[in-house]
Amino acid sequence: MQLIQWLPWQQDAVSTSRGREMKVTVIGAGNMGSAFVQQLTRAGHQVSVTARDGSKAAQLAAAHPGAVAVPVAGAAQGADVVVLATGYADAASALAAVGVQHDQAVIDITNPLTADYMGLTLGHSSSAAEEIAKAVPQVAIVKGFNTLFAQVLAAGADLGGGRVASVFLASDSAAAKEKASELAQSLGFEVVDAGGLKNARYLEPLAGLNIYLGYGAGRGTSIAPAWISKV
Repeated sequence: MQLIQWLPWQQDAVSTSRGREMKVTVIGAGNMGSAFVQQLTRAGHQVSVTARDGSKAAQLAAAHPGAVAVPVAGAAQGADVVVLATGYADAASALAAVGVQHDQAVIDITNPLTADYMGLTLGHSSSAAEEIAKAVPQVAIVKGFNTLFAQVLAAGADLGGGRVASVFLASDSAAAKEKASELAQSLGFEVVDAGGLKNARYLEPLAGLNIYLGYGAGRGTSIAPAWISKV
């Protein structure tokens, strides 16, 4: 997988002149869904947004030219990538409702959090991503973006000082992971290939640690985990 980091000012050109423009359906109009719509439209992608509350989807689309609100039924039709920006408990039913297609790439950003957000309800022998894949076996699940706060996603990948936020991607589908990687790079993020989908068992606790550091340890939401190496 070729990993390329695009500078913010290059994003629109990359999405259009290099044939990287994608049709993306975002399920959910909460904080993460809103941040995705903001960044995806800015990068020049064709964005459809849907949510249980159609008025919220309409308001979100209206705030970001280039996005359109669509009904839940059939919302995934024709999308290159579907972004699952719901809570974990609603994930499988949301994918069924939008009519995901066979082998369609679905980016699962969910984390199986406890009610106080300080723990996980799954781990060790499974993960939210694996359970969603079992429930909706016809699609190609890619775990990704779950280690980012919505505030980081909304503000963009550039953390200042030459630092770029990382997106970790785990999937059993090379084709779906490539699409997710291409999408993440078009938004300016550095991509880390995290292997097969079972490695979501590591990525979800990593998100839990990030949440603890942000809220429990008081470091705020302008933080993100990264993987560094010696050159």
